[in-house]
Amino acid sequence: MARISGVDLPKNKRIKIGLTYIYGIGQSKSKDILKTIQINPDIKVKDLKDEEIILIRNLLTNKHQLEGDLKQAEAINIKRLMEIGCYRGRRHRSGLPLNGQRTRTNARTRRGTKKTIAGKKKAPRK
Repeated sequence: MARISGVDLPKNKRIKIGLTYIYGIGQSKSKDILKTIQINPDIKVKDLKDEEIILIRNLLTNKHQLEGDLKQAEAINIKRLMEIGCYRGRRHRSGLPLNGQRTRTNARTRRGTKKTIAGKKKAPRK
């Protein structure tokens, strides 16, 4: 079992796909990593040699920001936007979409579930 950056990679997947389970690595970055180390992207994770796993681990720790460090950096960037009070910071603070999407009908992911505005009160039970 390959463990890189605190993440267990799935055994039966190709290494190109397995690396994407690490936060901060997508398919294109995974492809570039494998090209620099010269590993076949179609090899399954369980078929990797220990030396290859060590090469991947060393490259990721030295050249890329991953997992907790990346999440912390993103949180700091969002906090900075909110502190300086720019447009994107205000949208983050109010929980609305940032990049010009419409909010009248869509944006349920950012705004939350639908709430009725003038709900009628029920009579108390006797």
